Amino acid sequence: MLGAIIGDIVGSRFEWSNYKAKDFELFSPECKYTDDTVMTIAIAKAILEAKSDYSDLTENSIYFMRQFGEKYKYAGYGYHFFCWLFQKNPAPYNSWGNGAAMRISSVGFTAKSIEEAKKLSKTVTEVTHNHPEGLKGAEAMAVAIYMARNGKSKEEIKQYMHDNYYKFDVTVEDLQKYYEYDISTQGSVPPALECFYESTDFEDCIRNAISIGGDSDTIGAIVGGLAEAYYGIPEEIKNNALKYLPNEFVEIIEEFDKKYK
Repeated sequence: MLGAIIGDIVGSRFEWSNYKAKDFELFSPECKYTDDTVMTIAIAKAILEAKSDYSDLTENSIYFMRQFGEKYKYAGYGYHFFCWLFQKNPAPYNSWGNGAAMRISSVGFTAKSIEEAKKLSKTVTEVTHNHPEGLKGAEAMAVAIYMARNGKSKEEIKQYMHDNYYKFDVTVEDLQKYYEYDISTQGSVPPALECFYESTDFEDCIRNAISIGGDSDTIGAIVGGLAEAYYGIPEEIKNNALKYLPNEFVEIIEEFDKKYK
């Protein structure tokens, strides 16, 4: 889960000022956590507080996303999600946006099987993003993370993604030239996956994600959880990232890691 948060923090200063190269300072005073981090924490908390059979995970997801969203209401939410946070009776709004895929990483670390990853992904996603594309992208990332943390090779993950979710044959080099800002799930998840396929380690994966431009913090968050599951996170990067977070976020990360990693 922390990998997604690191991707968000690193990408935050490039969201509206893309830098299509990899030779940037990883952390800087301009970096910050955004809505991607807040909602990643919210879903992790929903899982931590859920019953063993996850029968209350739908209610937990709504409750904690709204609780953290209201507390950190200036984190940069999209318009429709912001409205959902403050509705009297929140209902899913058929969203295909990339917000579901960026908050899903804790599901991949929690699930005990691919089928459970799919089931839990649907549960925490459909409370807002009930469009088929929103559900598909979140599920793809949850499954990819589950596979990575259970020893599957990059080639096996890529084949499974190609067979079941996205066929994508554009390289990072091509994305650096042509990719543009895209908030859709279908326009965000495949490029994020390609950044992982072509990476050499955790940091390189995050650098790939930022270098393609677009919705930089969200692309970083989408792929960061997968990079963590596959490579782990270097201690120096982890310690630098935690400095940007409120204490309650750090405590939830530590509790989650203790239980599920």
